[in-house]
Amino acid sequence: MAHEPPSGPPAEAKNPASEKPGAIKTTWCALYGFLLVSIALTAYGLGVALGPVRWLFLNPPWFRHFNEIIVWYSGIPLVVGTLLICWDLFGHVRRSRNFKSIRQDSPKNLRLTVVLTAYNDERSIGGAVKDFSGHAQVERVIVISNNSKDRTMEIAEKAGAIVFNETRQGYGACVHRALREALAHTDTELTLLCEGDLTFRAADIEKFLAYIPHADVVNGSRIVEQLQDRNTQLSLFMHYGNLFAGKVLELKHLGMVSLTDVGTTYKLCRNAPLRELMTKLNPEVNLEFNAYFLDTALKAGLRILECPITFYPRVGTSKGGNVNNRIATRLGMRMLYGIFADWKGFGHGR
Repeated sequence: MAHEPPSGPPAEAKNPASEKPGAIKTTWCALYGFLLVSIALTAYGLGVALGPVRWLFLNPPWFRHFNEIIVWYSGIPLVVGTLLICWDLFGHVRRSRNFKSIRQDSPKNLRLTVVLTAYNDERSIGGAVKDFSGHAQVERVIVISNNSKDRTMEIAEKAGAIVFNETRQGYGACVHRALREALAHTDTELTLLCEGDLTFRAADIEKFLAYIPHADVVNGSRIVEQLQDRNTQLSLFMHYGNLFAGKVLELKHLGMVSLTDVGTTYKLCRNAPLRELMTKLNPEVNLEFNAYFLDTALKAGLRILECPITFYPRVGTSKGGNVNNRIATRLGMRMLYGIFADWKGFGHGR
């Protein structure tokens, strides 16, 4: 049975021990320096590749001149980009490392509210609900269906979940609704966000709980070869593409975080900082929402740690960015654009 959205989450008392630090400087120089270096290396590689082609055309003077311009002038963005990276690396980052500390702040209540996103997942949702609800630390499982046309909601409710339907179509809207519904329950301090397709399992909860004393958000990372099933949708291209996007986002917040996976839904959040972060998140950002979530959280000064998680084959048909390498490339490019453009122009549904 579907429920209507709550009128507003009840206020939660702040825990002084879990207060987040103030917003930290974004290392824009390092980020755009990396972009310039990438342009320079691409131009230089193009110039080198044109060499043999030039000789095929008997080395005409205009072609040689054009080729030389590409090779020689590629050094300009290379030098400028390197200087920008060094500016942040040896200026801001070196100074900020003097204030590093290890956070030791275990939540008083380790019970979890688990929220699962779902879209036409009737084949998997029952098993996912039972898997998470059977874990000793789980207080409740909430399923957010995003206008599923099959029996997803019926099966989830029969399996014991609290079920809602999010009518705004889009992955970001579904995740945003999931987090809102979890925050409406004040008897838990922690929210575990996941998907209902059985790619992730409740057995990893202990890993998240081991990391949460040190962070506000523990982000699951699928980029560990030994923890990936061979039949998952994460192809070799997607594996390293995710790693690349994670390192680009890391450059934007140099010295604050280490990232290898910006596309996974599976994450554990403390409710107090999450409640404040929700006011900054736009639910209209669609499939890029996980990268957007991490970027926004880092700009707000939240501590984020990655946790290696197991990744299993999806039960059912994928509807997201892992359908094939072409779709994954398009999604990855949109994520990178969002990181560089600070998510301006995003938020218009599917």
